[in-house]
Amino acid sequence: MSRAELIRRYVFFLVGLYVNSLGIALITRANLGTSPISSTPYVLSLWNPALSLGMFTLFFSLFLIALQLIVLGKRFPKHFWLQIPVSFLLSAFIDLSMALLFFVDPHFYPLQILSLLVGCVVLGFGVFMEVAANVVMLPGECTVKSITMRWHTDFGKTKIAVDVTMVVVAAVLGFILCGKLTGIREGSVISALLVGFIARSVGKMIGEPVQRLLRDKTPADVCAE
Repeated sequence: MSRAELIRRYVFFLVGLYVNSLGIALITRANLGTSPISSTPYVLSLWNPALSLGMFTLFFSLFLIALQLIVLGKRFPKHFWLQIPVSFLLSAFIDLSMALLFFVDPHFYPLQILSLLVGCVVLGFGVFMEVAANVVMLPGECTVKSITMRWHTDFGKTKIAVDVTMVVVAAVLGFILCGKLTGIREGSVISALLVGFIARSVGKMIGEPVQRLLRDKTPADVCAE
């Protein structure tokens, strides 16, 4: 991979990371729960509003990286360390997106559903961009990858198990810290079902053209033009 292609892929990834944060903010602003990966930080931010959702997302991301180190030990890949700067960026992007979308505060249920669905579409597109860039994985995906590397489990099934675990942990934290189920609602289930489906659907529709834009041109690409 040439330096020019690597730069294109990292730029595409960073744009995708910000799109990801916009999706998270829209889903969160719907007040119907949030995505599995954001559920624990969201509950903690409701418990302690002095710290932002972005800050708790950063703390949770660093916790996941520490967990990966425990699971993999010396097998922890060097490129997994890129999760740390990416986690700081995502944290800042989430807080920026939450601030920019301050006006999104629906109280009419159909509008909440609309905000949730738009957020799922945006987040799904952001996930597609991150995967298409193929340069860095976020802590959630790296945690799943670490488990599959250690115990040779199926990635898809492990991802579902990790997502369910995150939602359960968030629910338990809500009861312990707030005395009730908080931050987990129908939006948590809807986003868990929709985001991955949307990301895969976008990949099927525009994945190959995007890859042609990202990678260096081959003689075949030149002839095709």
